[in-house]
Amino acid sequence: MASNKEAPPVARVRYPAPPFCSQAVVDGTFQELSLETYTATKQWLLLGFIPMAWTFVCPTEIIAFADALPHFAARGCGVVFASTDSEYSLLAWNNASRKDGGLGNVALPLLSDKNHQLSRRYGVLIDEEGIALRGLFLIDPNGIVRQITINDLPVGRSVDEALRLIDAFKFTDEYGEVCPANWNPGQVSLKQTAAGKEAYLEKLYGGDANIGNVIPKSKPLTNGQ
Repeated sequence: MASNKEAPPVARVRYPAPPFCSQAVVDGTFQELSLETYTATKQWLLLGFIPMAWTFVCPTEIIAFADALPHFAARGCGVVFASTDSEYSLLAWNNASRKDGGLGNVALPLLSDKNHQLSRRYGVLIDEEGIALRGLFLIDPNGIVRQITINDLPVGRSVDEALRLIDAFKFTDEYGEVCPANWNPGQVSLKQTAAGKEAYLEKLYGGDANIGNVIPKSKPLTNGQ
């Protein structure tokens, strides 16, 4: 990892995450949050970006990730979502009921990036619109970016996939093995040696009874879906 280097101009995998320090809505109050808030306590951090409060896909994402906070906490991972809205707009949005398009007082911290600097440093800012793409950045306890996902505006993100990626990176860090496609905890991993590859391929293609647990089969599409 490039932990001994400075953060690059734009966030990159294997490099230090661009630092941040800004006002956030946390448990109904304004608090200053920084990257160091998490790295100082050796937590993982999932830093997300949304385009705007009071919109359409954004509340579904915030609520879904907020509902899953206990699962992230069990993995030693904090979750923060940022937008280019002011902290006052984010507070009003969080305080509003869900039936009125609000968040209903979620516990997930909402970070204000009203000067657009954070979105720009993380490479998600749409300059002409002043809003962020749907970015997700997984940052390890050493402050290194390990994974980046960036969606265009119309499509929301998956809580399950975010949790799977945390599990996979924690596993590889602890055991030194690599995780094949669709890997989940308890499934077969792969040693980065010729013998390890041979053993994995034997399990995968050699008639192992647990083949279905190695690579889950996709469900066939039906009814034109």
